[in-house]
Amino acid sequence: MSTAHEQLIAEIAREVLKAIEARVGPLPVNGRSVPGDSGVFATVDGAVKAAQEAQAKVAALSLDDRARLCGIVRRLCHDNSAEWGRIELEETKLGRLDHKITKLKNIRLTVGAEAMGSEAKTDASGLCLIEHAPWGVIGMVLPATHSVPTMATNAINILAAGNTAVFSPHPAGARVAQLALKAFNREIEREFGIANALTTIGEATIKSAEEIFMHPGVALLCVTGGPAVVKAAAKSGKRVIAAGPGNPPVVVDETADLDAAARDIIAGASFDNNLLCIGEKEVFVVAGVADAFIAAMRRAGAVQLDAAAIDRLTKAAFRFDDPATGCGAHVKKEFVGKDVAVLAQAAGIQAPAGTDLLFGETHAGHPFVEEEQMMPFLPVVRVPDVDAAIAASVRAEHGYRHTAIIHTRNVDTATRMARAMNTTLFVHNGPCFASLSAPSYLSHSIATPTGEGVTTPLTFTRERRYVIAGGALRVL
Repeated sequence: MSTAHEQLIAEIAREVLKAIEARVGPLPVNGRSVPGDSGVFATVDGAVKAAQEAQAKVAALSLDDRARLCGIVRRLCHDNSAEWGRIELEETKLGRLDHKITKLKNIRLTVGAEAMGSEAKTDASGLCLIEHAPWGVIGMVLPATHSVPTMATNAINILAAGNTAVFSPHPAGARVAQLALKAFNREIEREFGIANALTTIGEATIKSAEEIFMHPGVALLCVTGGPAVVKAAAKSGKRVIAAGPGNPPVVVDETADLDAAARDIIAGASFDNNLLCIGEKEVFVVAGVADAFIAAMRRAGAVQLDAAAIDRLTKAAFRFDDPATGCGAHVKKEFVGKDVAVLAQAAGIQAPAGTDLLFGETHAGHPFVEEEQMMPFLPVVRVPDVDAAIAASVRAEHGYRHTAIIHTRNVDTATRMARAMNTTLFVHNGPCFASLSAPSYLSHSIATPTGEGVTTPLTFTRERRYVIAGGALRVL
């Protein structure tokens, strides 16, 4: 074969490989993964091994340098908020652009290396130093509803603690997750010379998520998603930090500032078309002020549906195991996170342009009350008194222990509800997102099933006790 022919074949082979890699990522060579594209790898094994190599370098950084790592993630989310928000909305078809941009800008509220530190105790018997040590490589599952925001808050938490991560994005939000991850990695490598602090797989699938769960190089799992993926992670035998579902109830009692309550409830329930797991999903209002509260909701801009419109919307937005009785309701995915205009059309009404939320009266067992529906319609249920409202809230929340909200001027009533609900987040006289704003802190992984709560860097650490024995050491 002539040299010219060999060169032509080699050129064709290179073009074929480029086309394949553009679709599936870097290909393995001799059983080993070739270097990824700024953290994106063809195989789970390649992604985990690269993250392991990076983790030793991240763990060796000072807390000041880890704070700079966290700053990179915050800055890039802010600077790219409009572009990444647009791309995420185009890819997932979920939520609202203005709120997706806000979520990215709010990454600044995520606590980072400032949460880290050591504790020391000393007396005549010696010195005890308690350090918060990293786990290693963390396997992290991302939801479609908040793909980049969840990745960003998780990245800040794990990097501050000296870990690295391999991310498994939801297939519906994988493209924008890869885009952001590459940007984070490139800037981290530019400033610190550390490659692949955050890794992922070129093609997001259920199989690749399962491989991450079972990979021996993954030390800990953090899953933000539905019950099915949480259950799959639990089979790994590893410790799992699980951010599960929520169905947050709101109580409005007879002492509430009704206009303020209406404004807060609309702001929370409409945010990103009610995709937030903390978002107001149903309202229980004391009957004595129900009419006044409904009038306040209308004054604040929400559009009320009558019983017939609610029935039409319910039949459109849910499928039922038994359509005749309405039993076994399941939310249709095509309505999740959709704009008010889509819901209004299904309800057979015209909502004015700029309407953020639809609402209407239902009974306590209605599908919109029982299911975590994630769309900008809010059911309102009249109850005899605040005790009945609290009891109805406990039932509707289904023991998820996620989020609950009350509007009342009575601190004793708020305290009683907080104890009855026993939720991770409880908001008194504010919108749902007050729970993740200053003076609190933000994370998009709220671990309710496993009890860690709103995740911080300390969530992803192991306690290490270093003892220096002194001359007066006592014998047990």
